[in-house]
Amino acid sequence: MVRVLIFFGLLFVVAAGFAWMADLPGVVTISWAGYVWERPPVVAALLLAIVLIAFLLVVWLILSILRSPKIASRFFRRRRKDRGYTALSKGLIALGAGDVKQARKYGQEAEKLLRHEPAAQLLLAQTAQLSGKDDEARARFEAMLDNSQTRALGLHGLFVEAERQNEPVAALHYAQEAVKESPKLEWAGKAVLGYQAIALRWEDALQTLERNYTSKQIDKKTYRRHKAVVLSALAQSLEDGEPDRAFSLAKEAHSLAPDLVPAAVVAARLATRKNEIRKAAKIVETSWKVSPHPDLAEAYAHVRTGDSAADRFKRVKALDAMRANTTTGALAVAKAALEAREFAVAREQLKTVLQAEPSRQAFLLMAELEDAETGDRGRMQEWLARAVRAPQDPAWVADGIVSREWQAVSPLTGRLDAFVWQVPAGLDEVSGGPVLEEALFDAPALLKAEVVTVPVGQSDGPHVEAEAEKPAPVKAGAPADAEVIDVVSTKPVEPAVSAAAVATKPEPVTTTVAEDLPRPEGYEGTTDDVKFMKRPQDLAPAPAAVAAPSGADPVAEPKEKAAAGAAEKPVAKSKVEEAKEDLDKPISFPLARMPDDPGLDEDDEPEAKPKPRFFN
Repeated sequence: MVRVLIFFGLLFVVAAGFAWMADLPGVVTISWAGYVWERPPVVAALLLAIVLIAFLLVVWLILSILRSPKIASRFFRRRRKDRGYTALSKGLIALGAGDVKQARKYGQEAEKLLRHEPAAQLLLAQTAQLSGKDDEARARFEAMLDNSQTRALGLHGLFVEAERQNEPVAALHYAQEAVKESPKLEWAGKAVLGYQAIALRWEDALQTLERNYTSKQIDKKTYRRHKAVVLSALAQSLEDGEPDRAFSLAKEAHSLAPDLVPAAVVAARLATRKNEIRKAAKIVETSWKVSPHPDLAEAYAHVRTGDSAADRFKRVKALDAMRANTTTGALAVAKAALEAREFAVAREQLKTVLQAEPSRQAFLLMAELEDAETGDRGRMQEWLARAVRAPQDPAWVADGIVSREWQAVSPLTGRLDAFVWQVPAGLDEVSGGPVLEEALFDAPALLKAEVVTVPVGQSDGPHVEAEAEKPAPVKAGAPADAEVIDVVSTKPVEPAVSAAAVATKPEPVTTTVAEDLPRPEGYEGTTDDVKFMKRPQDLAPAPAAVAAPSGADPVAEPKEKAAAGAAEKPVAKSKVEEAKEDLDKPISFPLARMPDDPGLDEDDEPEAKPKPRFFN
């Protein structure tokens, strides 16, 4: 709009000038060689303008003729450049599409038409890489180093070639040269940091990390996390040689990233060595509230050296309460309870874990619990069999690599903070066996055998003195100062049971002291000398060829059989010799089945039980 106004303004001025000249009086007279030329001023001005324009046209024509070679050269050069850029564009498109041959053809055409063009050189170098011509690609990238504009491009290409050829030393060299050339190159900064971390050069890695943050290659959050990781790795390497400096570095790492478990574990371990128990406990507690981990529970349990298993159990329970309802905490409490022989607590915690998130460690702890508490090898083997096909325990995983120990950098890619605590993917995650029944978590009815002794003349009941795997009973004819030994359990049962119930469902056993039982024939002592022991198995019908009548009294029949059995037995040896022989014999339990036997099916008929009897 402004230009239009200016144009009309100039046109108005010219028109006004011509109008002014038209109004001027007089004429313009030109006299030359006797000729006189007279015209009004307006006509004279127009003729002058025409002559000036004609002169300028002649001058332009002459100059054009003189500059025609240069103009022609510029025309052909522009045309060549247009063709070269067209070929370069087509070559890049072919390269992106994966057509290496077509890309190479257009690249060569572009290089011919566009001399010293970096894009054409890059196109040919990349086509050489894709074609597997490593020597050609390396030569083209090295040629770029001579030009300041393409030096960074050549270093990056050589870096990629070095990594493809598995030459870490050369790759690190090119990355360092690229950092010197341009500190803001993100790929170069990350590459230098990764190679330094893989080489465990943590001091240099810390300096590189600072430089990357200063050049704004990473944000503040990433910088704090990576610095904590590097400091943790450095503290681990200095833990044995320089514990004081390692403790300082670990504390700084813990303050930068409280959820970094290795930093908290190292700091707590070093604080325990310095006898700073409260500081170590506080470090572990802070990390546990953010990220529960088995290593934290282990460090917290041993935060004070020399503590008993019971003290460690109490401490782990307190730690678990700070972040309740976690599988990690339940497993830690179960492990500590097992060491402290708190079997009931360990069983309850493992039951919770196995019903919520079953894992291999939980099954193994359950097997260990069965072995320590009951010694039942059958149940222990069952838990071990389930553990074989149980889901994997969590581990440190990074780029497909599974490690039991934390590492600061991935050995495959050189990426910092790559390891994550999780269940490894791609492994068997299906629990073995059927669904876990509720009965599996209960303690067996028959626990380890306990020895019951009844001293002579004592009437206040039996008491536990020691454990015995295979105790032997005292014969009725034993001396008066002998003790009666029998096996008891921790659960009493109803004395009156049917034969079918005994055959289908196991019942725990107990011991009943009877002072008025009939004595065998030939025994001259009194009931105060020896107290006979009678068990519930003896009250139920014993296995026999013919089942006992349903109406028979299970308590009255032994009295009749006892006298008959004593009369039929020949006495060939003295009573003392017979008692010694019987003490050497193991007790035979008249149990229908073992506690871990599932029993008979509903369609099966129970076997006939023998009539009850006394130990002779």
